[in-house]
Amino acid sequence: MKIDVKQLERTAMAALSKLTTRDHAAQQVDLLLEADLRGVASHGMLRLPRIIRRIRNGVADPAQTGRHAWHGSALLQVDGCHGLGPVVANAAIAALESRISETGVAVAAIRNSNHLGMLGYYAERAASKGLTMIALTTSEALVHPWGGRRAMIGTNPIAIGLPTGRKGQADIFMMDAATSLVSMGEIHDHANRGMAIPEDWALDAEGRPTTDPDAAKSGAIAPFGKAKGYALGLAFELLVTSLSRAAIGRDVTGTLDDTTTCNKGDLFILIDGPGYDLRPYLQALRDEVPAQGFTQVTIPGERGRAARDQRLREGVDLPEQLWREIGDLAR
Repeated sequence: MKIDVKQLERTAMAALSKLTTRDHAAQQVDLLLEADLRGVASHGMLRLPRIIRRIRNGVADPAQTGRHAWHGSALLQVDGCHGLGPVVANAAIAALESRISETGVAVAAIRNSNHLGMLGYYAERAASKGLTMIALTTSEALVHPWGGRRAMIGTNPIAIGLPTGRKGQADIFMMDAATSLVSMGEIHDHANRGMAIPEDWALDAEGRPTTDPDAAKSGAIAPFGKAKGYALGLAFELLVTSLSRAAIGRDVTGTLDDTTTCNKGDLFILIDGPGYDLRPYLQALRDEVPAQGFTQVTIPGERGRAARDQRLREGVDLPEQLWREIGDLAR
C-alpha cells in the first residue's frame, strides 16, 4: 500500500521518540526513510520494529553516540557502546570532518554499534559536502564461501561517494553494493510479501539451491560474481575487522535479531581532495550507444535518485502488515 512520505516520517518518529531523544530518533528515521525512497526496502522501515524491540530488550542503547579515541592523527577508534548505528556513525564522521583539514585523510573504525543501514546514505552526504568517502561494514555470516555450503562471511557491502564537479558544486557520484548477490534483508522482504526468490540467490540449510525465502534464512546467500565476489567479501571482512577489532565470521551477532548484542565492525574513510571535474567523462558514458537489450547507459546511483523523486511525489509502498505495526508502535 502507498503511504504518504510525511505521514510515514511522522508515524515512525512518534514510535521511536518514545524511547530516545528526537534528535537520535530523527537520525535513525531519516536513514530508514531514505532507503525506502530509493527502493531499498530491505534497509528501510522494515527494520524499525526490530530496532524498537532491540532497545526494549536492552541490546541497543539509543542514548549513546560512542566513545572516541584517536590512534595517531588520522585513525579514530570508536566503541559504539551499543548505540543506534546511524547515531554512532554520524558522530564518528563529524569527528573525521573536524580532522581532515589537517590530515587530508581520516579513518573511523567502529565496533559495538548497531546496524548502519544503507551505506550509500553516508557516502552521498559526504560527497554533497565536497568530500570523498569509502564506507565498509560487516555483518553476521550470511554468505557461503565460493565452493562451500555454509554461511561463513558477511554480506560486507561497500559504498563510495565523491564530488564529480569542482569543489562546492552539487554534482556527485555514489555507488552502494553488497559483496553478496543480495542482502538478507531482501530475502526477509520477499518472505514478508509472500514472494519466491530466484533459485541462484541462496542455499538452504542443507546446501541446496532454494526459491523459498524462509528456507534461505537458515541457509546461505551466494556471493556476487562467484569467486570474485567471495574474494572481495573476504578482503573487506579482514580489513574492517583488523582495524575495528570487532567480531569476525560466524562469531558476528546482532544484525538480524532483537535479542543479541551487535558486534560487527564498520569502517569510514574520509578524504578531503582538491576536486576534479569528472562530469564530461560521466556524460560520455551516458551518451554511449546502448548494447542490444538496453535502452541507455546509466551511472550508478541515478536510478535510486530518480526513484526517490518519484516516491516523494507518489508515496512509499509498504506491506500493509508493516504499516499497521508501525502505527501500533506510534500509539
